[in-house]
Amino acid sequence: MDDRMKSLWKRSTDLSKEGKRNVYVDNPEFLVYHWSGHSAGFSPATGEMALAEDQRINLGDHNCRVDNGQAFPYADDMPSKKEGFDYTAENWAKDYVFFLDHSPAEVYPNETIVGEFHWQLDEARKFVYPDEVVELGFDLRQKGAGGTSLAHTCPDLSIGLKKGWTGLLKDVQESKAKWEKYGNRDRVSYLSAQEDIINAIIRYINRHSDRALELAKDEKDEDQYNRYIKISENMKQLAAGAPQTFEQAVQWIQLFQVVERINGHGNGYGRLDLLLIDFYKKDVEDGILTRDEARNIMAELYLKYGGNYFSFGGRLKDGSDATNEVSWIGIEAYDMLGGYNHLGLMWHEDMDPAYYSYGCDVVTRHGCGVPTLVNYDVMRDSELYSGYSEDDAWNVSYSGCQWYCSVGSEYSDHDLNSFVLTAPMQRAMKEAEEKDFQTFEEFWDAYTREVKVTADALAEFKNRVYKWQSRVWPEMVTTLCMKDTIEKGLDVTAVGGPHNAYTSVNVLGVPNVVDSIYAMKKVIFEEKKYTMKEINEAIANNWKDQEVMRQTMLSQEKFGNDKSGVDDIFIRVAENIRDTLKEERNIKGFNFRASLFQYMGHTYAGPIIGATPDGRFAEEPIAHGCNPMHGRNTEGITATAKSLLKVPFKEYQGGSLQIELQPKFFDGKENKGSYIENFSKAFMKAGGIQINFNVIDLEKLKKAVDDPKNPDYADIVVKVTGYSAHFVVMDHEFRKEFVSRVNYDVV
Repeated sequence: MDDRMKSLWKRSTDLSKEGKRNVYVDNPEFLVYHWSGHSAGFSPATGEMALAEDQRINLGDHNCRVDNGQAFPYADDMPSKKEGFDYTAENWAKDYVFFLDHSPAEVYPNETIVGEFHWQLDEARKFVYPDEVVELGFDLRQKGAGGTSLAHTCPDLSIGLKKGWTGLLKDVQESKAKWEKYGNRDRVSYLSAQEDIINAIIRYINRHSDRALELAKDEKDEDQYNRYIKISENMKQLAAGAPQTFEQAVQWIQLFQVVERINGHGNGYGRLDLLLIDFYKKDVEDGILTRDEARNIMAELYLKYGGNYFSFGGRLKDGSDATNEVSWIGIEAYDMLGGYNHLGLMWHEDMDPAYYSYGCDVVTRHGCGVPTLVNYDVMRDSELYSGYSEDDAWNVSYSGCQWYCSVGSEYSDHDLNSFVLTAPMQRAMKEAEEKDFQTFEEFWDAYTREVKVTADALAEFKNRVYKWQSRVWPEMVTTLCMKDTIEKGLDVTAVGGPHNAYTSVNVLGVPNVVDSIYAMKKVIFEEKKYTMKEINEAIANNWKDQEVMRQTMLSQEKFGNDKSGVDDIFIRVAENIRDTLKEERNIKGFNFRASLFQYMGHTYAGPIIGATPDGRFAEEPIAHGCNPMHGRNTEGITATAKSLLKVPFKEYQGGSLQIELQPKFFDGKENKGSYIENFSKAFMKAGGIQINFNVIDLEKLKKAVDDPKNPDYADIVVKVTGYSAHFVVMDHEFRKEFVSRVNYDVV
């Protein structure tokens, strides 16, 4: 980094370490069920819907929003408060326009890419569903599921880059005229609201141009003066038309993130190398851009919000390797900065081997899981398996934690749907006791029936959410860069809006259910050591006075060690939840899809779900995603990977392998990156979908758990669960859970 980039890096990093990019959730129940009944999204940081510090939970510095320590100063003047609140897109849009018009345009020294925000809309407008949804949401918890709808759709930014805001406005106006001719007042009304939103965005861009000119007037430093002038000129172009240069294209992307993320936390933004390559080539040919300048511009984009979900690599529509020069520059820009970020490197067998090798080297040296290594072919095949068209599926992109999306073609609320798999197991255990089941297959049949009960309840709830979603919290900026939505005059959240709207569901507790069912199969039904009644009583009392029984259950084969007995149960459990959810249908016309992952509920789930028959105490976290329960994969990384690979991940919506390596793991290895490269290639060739690597000093991390103010630990960044964060910024329980994971020091 040169001195200018160092100053920008320091500002961005300080914002994170000072807690000004924190993301909050309401309570442990929200993490487990993705539904609190309070706010329908993540917990607002300020405003009337915000909870006190001791109530909400900090996920870490994972937010686009920059906290300035104040609430939105015009909250009481919002149109919905002055003129009346109602559940319509038009009412929502009035609030959004007012909100954006009263959000400051800020330009900081040394930057050339500008734009950030201090408040989300849910800090000034209530993000709540009607009582009929809230009440059903609480009922759903009793059956072991929950959710709402927001986040991790992947808009197609090439639409906006090609047309600019004025071109998008023209599309809206032409569609509005068409629907006026047809006499469809609802769609005309929606498109009128879209007009207002785009005009507000253009005003916002112009305010940045004015602000840069204002700063230039008193600027004595020639380099800084020229930067202000260039910012102003870039903003004038983006207010008037489409971006013309690489720098303007990156600036357009940053502003899109700002005006869209004001909606709330979430979303990925596609394949950055494909979005920018034509701009890059033209500027280089015209002699106005060098590779080093392009790297700095992309680094600025990362620094404006370190949580960008962008992807590199993958394939083109014809199946050839999509890697290009911007793919290299994009990873180089991260390599220059290091630390906190969320980039995805989409591997496939025909990828440029030097590029993938470099990406693995970057992962190893920086040690915090960036870039995330994902399997493009499995993601694409997963979309095709679900029913996407070839045209939609090829442009799939990593879009957050372990989620992926067909760019511009899919509405994904994957982030906020939860299926707590322990609940149907616990109900089946009670039935087994009451009916005195004598065989394991009797118990299995009861378990599958209860899984269906929870799935039916989840489908009923989600359909009620979908009935209201486009009126409660439309995603109108996202809609502008989706395929065909403006032509239809429909929001991306509406029935009939996007090309694809499958309901993807995070399944929590798979390894614990697998270990529990296998242990009960062996101990209760085959060896007859204990009865189901005895097991039920023991876990109800958190194994009090039953340590021998607990150790018996704990000593059975555990998932993650490549053992055929317990892994066969893993296959059955996974297939059952996949097939059960696939039978459910949402009102948008699509089925439900299972993901063997849930991002952070495992940390707080223990006391909520209680002890489990695998020998786990109630106060312990449960397993992280589809990774083995902490401490149970004793046979090494390869055995763990083999266990996971016994299910075909193209038939699921993800299931990442999380690996924490200690630095001494690499002792004696000359090329440290080659181990991660070779292991990840083998894993993905066998059908694995994603690996999150951490390379961390476990002893240092253990000291940091209870000493977050110590400056020695301030710069530690970890891949938490698909997203990165500064370790000491996260909630204490997350820090405790993280260091309890299996940390490998040998193969």
